[in-house]
Amino acid sequence: MRYYIVDAFTEKPFGGNPAGVVLLDGDTFPEETLMLNIAAELRYSETAFIRRHSEREFTLRYFTPKAEVDLCGHATIASYYLLHQKGLAAGHCLCHTLAGDLHIETGPRVLMQMSTPRIEATLAEPEAVFKALGVIPHPLPLPVQLVCVGLPDIMIPLPDVATLQSIRPDMEAIKEVTRQYGAVSLHPFAFSNDGYTAHVRDFAPLYGVPEESATGTANASLTYYLQQCGCLGAEAECTFIQGEAMGRPSVVATRIQADGNLFVGGTAAVVAEGILTTY
Repeated sequence: MRYYIVDAFTEKPFGGNPAGVVLLDGDTFPEETLMLNIAAELRYSETAFIRRHSEREFTLRYFTPKAEVDLCGHATIASYYLLHQKGLAAGHCLCHTLAGDLHIETGPRVLMQMSTPRIEATLAEPEAVFKALGVIPHPLPLPVQLVCVGLPDIMIPLPDVATLQSIRPDMEAIKEVTRQYGAVSLHPFAFSNDGYTAHVRDFAPLYGVPEESATGTANASLTYYLQQCGCLGAEAECTFIQGEAMGRPSVVATRIQADGNLFVGGTAAVVAEGILTTY
């Protein structure tokens, strides 16, 4: 079987969020132990294994170096970008996962439909959030809210990009805040007149991710949040830049429609490929 290393949410190698992608030769998945061993050998946060039914229908399974997980957004984007580049996927595709069926738009840019978004809570006293990020609280033109598109994240407006980049995160305090509100991450953002909808960062130490270079679900939540706050119209396309502080700049695209459908995705770059011979 052939494997690939694909950086998602970037057009340039060594940016974005890397994932392993394995194209299976047959109609069945290997033993779970083998897939787990492959993921551990590749050492990325997630490796996707792809079973192809047709050019429009696939089943994906995702493994970290330690366990199988139901879904991984950046590994899905990486997988469908690779399938499109190889001529194995076309147009609107159906992706079967343990988390349910996903609708994917393939092409040079891959878009994945998200769950129905919702605002779960508004933080009336968000001082602990700013303290955890190491920034001075300021008068807020927008609320601090917990937003969910399958995973809940806390949206945190900051006054400018300089403040965003100056964040000094207290990981233990962030763990406590996210635990308190049942959130996966803190997702601070700032507007800038440079062609991007916003610059963002994402911190999820409670789940073993001190900082994420590209976060599809959280940026989908941010899109819905901005629409609900009146910053976007009923239909909008957004572009968020993330990972700058990590030296892995990533560009995450989103699209929200008048019917409420929400998509997240982007492009990717294939960094390496090889053949697995021991199995």
